[in-house]
Amino acid sequence: MAPRILVVDDNQELLSLLTQLFEDAGYEVVGASRGKQAIEAARAQPPGCAVLDILLPDMMGYHLADTLRKDNPQLPLLFITGVFKGGKHATEARQKYQAAGYFEKPFEAQKLLEAVAKVLPAEKKVPAASMADAFEVELDIDVEEEGPQDAMELTGRIKVTGGGNLTAEIRGANLTATPMQKVPTTQVRPPTPGRPPDPLPVGAGAPGSRRGELRDNLPSLLTAFYLSRETGELGVQRGKVKKVVYFENGTPVFALSNLLADRFGQFLVRVGKIKPEQLQDASAVAAQSHRRTGDVLVERGLLKDTERLYYVGQQVKAIIYSVFSWEEGTYVMSFKEKASSESIKLDVHPANLIVRGIKKLYKPERLRRLLQPEDRLIPAVAPAYGLNEVELERWEAELLPKIDGNRVVAELLAFANRPEHVVYGFLVSMMALGILDKRS
Repeated sequence: MAPRILVVDDNQELLSLLTQLFEDAGYEVVGASRGKQAIEAARAQPPGCAVLDILLPDMMGYHLADTLRKDNPQLPLLFITGVFKGGKHATEARQKYQAAGYFEKPFEAQKLLEAVAKVLPAEKKVPAASMADAFEVELDIDVEEEGPQDAMELTGRIKVTGGGNLTAEIRGANLTATPMQKVPTTQVRPPTPGRPPDPLPVGAGAPGSRRGELRDNLPSLLTAFYLSRETGELGVQRGKVKKVVYFENGTPVFALSNLLADRFGQFLVRVGKIKPEQLQDASAVAAQSHRRTGDVLVERGLLKDTERLYYVGQQVKAIIYSVFSWEEGTYVMSFKEKASSESIKLDVHPANLIVRGIKKLYKPERLRRLLQPEDRLIPAVAPAYGLNEVELERWEAELLPKIDGNRVVAELLAFANRPEHVVYGFLVSMMALGILDKRS
């Protein structure tokens, strides 16, 4: 029998991620998002160890710990928190509960796993296959993504890292990626002899991975990786379209798509760097000579070699942003050092990625579904991100102090004196970051 642990956190996506992490390590996991639910679960299935969030919706994690210890005085406890930070809280937890660990969000999930293993060893499972390895996926499908497609605005500044941990900030003109265009599929590049095929994104269902429904929870999924400093993959699927975001230490660094219009050459067409006929011709030459289309474009002077890094970074960013427009689908998480093999990686803070994704891709009707004019907002007790991590416009910084639960959203709109969808985009993005909450 695998050793059983109780994991309690009201952040559903983080709970799901930690559950998968522990299951991959050989544990049986009983998860709960409320204190009362955790007590009932522990009595029905006594755990050998408990990982508890300190601030829960219905009780403090310390109160939950007291109840669990009454039933099992020797139960090893570990605490995680986004609020009670500082050495004194950890010291108090260790003195009163002999806590085996005290982790402040964001924390390194692997260190949490190591702390659990010290008090409750498990026989580690064989690592789950990468999502890309687990499935054969139809590549370069030529379909239009569901829903109306608008032009996507991309800021000209991009930060990337390359070989040798070299970080570069490249500044170019702002780009506009137009809706997807039909380009003949002769651009599909056959694998170069002796070179492994590109990794492919997959849909839900890979062995050893955790699956769920994708609705409005993409920001929460990105945040779950950030809070746990996890390295792995988040695959999403809607219909035939499949995309995957790769993370390193909680930060999204790369993305792939099986959609033809997301390929590098097509992206260059969408941002106006090259013309469709130039892409078609270069793709045909690339296919015949078993080379990358990008190499042929550089050879012909249509793309400078120094520009390639910039446009690849923008392409990756556009793939990630595009998923923010999805209002339904499935997702799957798995953990593997996949991104380390990529030579080009984004360097973008997930908080700003979330804010821009919501502002760029959430339609006005979706924003109004998530936030009503009569709603009242308050500062969150346990924000996932600090305001110092978010790039705010001046009017946004001036509006935040007015959000105290006494004013409804309609009044905040009047204060902001900005277009309604702009203000809604800002408020919804602050909710997605856990900086603002709806007042109950």
